[in-house]
Amino acid sequence: MEIFVDADACPVIKIVEKVAKEYNLPVTLLCDTNHILRSEYSTVKCIGAGTDAVDFALINLCKRGDIVVTQDYGVAAMALGKGAYAIHQSGRWYTEENIDHLLLERHLSKKARRSSSKYHLKGQSRRTEEDDKRFERAFRELIEKCLRERKEI
Repeated sequence: MEIFVDADACPVIKIVEKVAKEYNLPVTLLCDTNHILRSEYSTVKCIGAGTDAVDFALINLCKRGDIVVTQDYGVAAMALGKGAYAIHQSGRWYTEENIDHLLLERHLSKKARRSSSKYHLKGQSRRTEEDDKRFERAFRELIEKCLRERKEI
């Protein structure tokens, strides 16, 4: 089992590395050429800056049983399709039960933004310590679930 992080502007990299290190799990951080990442623990892969290049590289690397950390619902859907697990930086697990609804919400939001120049979304609120704790709890639970399921196979 490996952990792959869609690392462009990802606020939970340090948490992912800390927890992965405790479980002795390898981590790969994927970013585009517009971001510079360094890590003493993870493998860093810098992918060309083309549209969705990082997303497709991540999906090509991940396999059944791996964990993908991403805020992109499309990447999460493709990871689930390959039998991998996916988690949002908020700590929400992407599942077969919720991914279709999330993709529909994304589509409707995008459609609404295009149809009205007056439609403005506020940016994300500032990340809090509680957000980090919630992510870490959910991430640990996901790793434990993955490890249990590997033993059952």
